[in-house]
Amino acid sequence: MEIRLFNSWSDQIESFTPIQPGQVSLYVCGPTVYDFVHIGNMRPVVVFDVLRRLFEYLGYQVTYVSNYTDIDDKIIAKAMSEHRSEREVAEFFITAYEDNVNRINSKLPTATPRVTEFVSEIVAYIKGLVDKGAAYVVDGEVFFQVSSIPDYGHLSHMKTDDLIVGARVEESGKKKSPLDFFLWKKTEKGLSFDSPWGKGRPGWHTECAVMIDSIFKEKIIDIHGGGFDLKFPHHDNEIAQSLAQHGTRLANIWMHNGFINLNDDKMSKSTGNILTAKDALATIGGPALRLMLLSTHYRLPVNFNQSFLETARAEVNKMTAAIKQLAVTLQLAGRDIEGRYPLLIDDFIKALADDLNTSNALTSVYDLIKLAHRSLRENKPDYERMGSYFFTLKTMFHILGLDINYPRLTEDDRSLFERYQAKKAARDYEGSDPLRTELIRRNIL
Repeated sequence: MEIRLFNSWSDQIESFTPIQPGQVSLYVCGPTVYDFVHIGNMRPVVVFDVLRRLFEYLGYQVTYVSNYTDIDDKIIAKAMSEHRSEREVAEFFITAYEDNVNRINSKLPTATPRVTEFVSEIVAYIKGLVDKGAAYVVDGEVFFQVSSIPDYGHLSHMKTDDLIVGARVEESGKKKSPLDFFLWKKTEKGLSFDSPWGKGRPGWHTECAVMIDSIFKEKIIDIHGGGFDLKFPHHDNEIAQSLAQHGTRLANIWMHNGFINLNDDKMSKSTGNILTAKDALATIGGPALRLMLLSTHYRLPVNFNQSFLETARAEVNKMTAAIKQLAVTLQLAGRDIEGRYPLLIDDFIKALADDLNTSNALTSVYDLIKLAHRSLRENKPDYERMGSYFFTLKTMFHILGLDINYPRLTEDDRSLFERYQAKKAARDYEGSDPLRTELIRRNIL
């Protein structure tokens, strides 16, 4: 099946053609681990998890890498303020982050490299840029020279003549141009590493380019992803280094997910309009939070509010009820719910293959749930058709990462249900009510 994805590089939807047949190389920028992440950090976690699951369903072997920035000024400041080492701070927040990933039911990436594990490779990569004349050394620090490559800012469509020192551009009086950026930063505080230019640590924009270079062993990968806010300067700077080092734009397809707003306003720590992922998962729950993120196309902004939350919770409840009723009905009829039935999934897969259109894919889910409920109400049940509905929903939920549980009946469960049905049919409500309570406790009713 043809997969079409929006490529930020070309600013249009393109057909996906893997570099290696049957394989997908995917890299997504991960968090800087100095604090608990907010719900905005969960959007790429969910978006690219679904993309990975889609590729795997279609038979691709996916190598999915997402990094941890475990050395940074913010981590150093946190460590000093709490009298802990940078390693301890990073380890604590990596564990907290991975707990969020698990609770929102995303699979951990194939590899999760840390900057501190790749310092020697980063130093060698920077040295290569210096040797090529794309970087220069000033007082123990190394800067990338943006003017050394043509068409800088192509990804974000920003022109160098219009760019000035400001937000998200590192200021330094040592730079030849305001747009030049740190590759190696001299530091006298916190964790530092040896280099040909003196003690220091890597610049943020270099780590991803080096990890891709080291882990994938290719000069270019299939897909590089991240949030929309990373287009400039982070991803433009990654591309600049790769162009200087290897003559490639690092990835054939660049994908960016949209922002998350909270109650119609941009999330901001400075204004207090922020919601951490751990708090959201504790109050909303993994399935509802995930569904909220998938209900809107990944390139569009998502607005979190109470109404949206209640809608997501209601839809999760409908999904849970549908697959539970199908599972119970099939098992009571002696059908094997672990077996395979014909899948009714074409429209669902076509929606996801069309630039990961999860909102349209969910429409297919909701339509199938209506058919399932109609089938459950029939006087003469068609168990083969019910089996298709059940197995299709189960497959859809898995691809979307909405692995909703359903009961697997024991002989005792079956006996209990039959006794309940007999007493109910005999209008023995005094006898049926305790049985009904027990069936509810067992998640069968």
